[in-house]
Amino acid sequence: MNKEEQMLQKRLLELSSIAYQRDIVTFSDFLNLNELHILQSIPKNELSTRYELFGGYEYAERQMVAFLPDALCYEYEYPIDVLRVSAVHRKYAESLTHRDYLGALLNLGIERSKIGDLAVTDDFCLIFCHADMSDFIYKEFTRVRHTLISVEKMQLSEFHYMPERTEIKGNVSSIRLDSVLSSAFPMSRSKLVGYIEGGKVFVNGKMITSNGYRLKENDIISVRGMGRIQYDSVISETKKGRYFIRLYKY
Repeated sequence: MNKEEQMLQKRLLELSSIAYQRDIVTFSDFLNLNELHILQSIPKNELSTRYELFGGYEYAERQMVAFLPDALCYEYEYPIDVLRVSAVHRKYAESLTHRDYLGALLNLGIERSKIGDLAVTDDFCLIFCHADMSDFIYKEFTRVRHTLISVEKMQLSEFHYMPERTEIKGNVSSIRLDSVLSSAFPMSRSKLVGYIEGGKVFVNGKMITSNGYRLKENDIISVRGMGRIQYDSVISETKKGRYFIRLYKY
């Protein structure tokens, strides 16, 4: 691990220790896939408490960690707010991308760790952010590129978001990670293997570098820079021992 990764690991251990010593729930900022992998790589006996993950909605990629003391005797909420951003004048709005929204937010001086996933559609963008940043974003976030925008606060407790997904059916020789990925991301085997062995593929937030890793039903596979898929199940098996599988691509 490099110095930043070591500091993150130390901070996560510290948050777990505080939760244990004070019998309170402690929260991290939003963690990316690599940071979640660092968390999951910490031996359980080195953590003082158990933990749970949440990013504002099911299947979120960037997630907060909640460290939970054994004597938890109260309900808790993650410090996550959701903001809906849309163009003031839809007729004159530019076609804005995830990169446009994220760049505009970071230009306000907001740290990346305070921002979770951005869910971008043709008409609006949902921003999942740390609760201590929502008022600032609400007041200061007024423009993306040349498009004037408005920001609406939403109640996370009353909010349900499910990302759009496309069903994919494939025919594979095994339920190995490389075989399943080839059904969702058509590319040469050498390039696909390079992604896996290069540490760019995560299963349920954990980095997997083995091409032969065997997937389980409902595993979420994230490929950095390419998107996410959910391995659903085997639909049927052929007489020759091949598998028809169902995936969902986000």
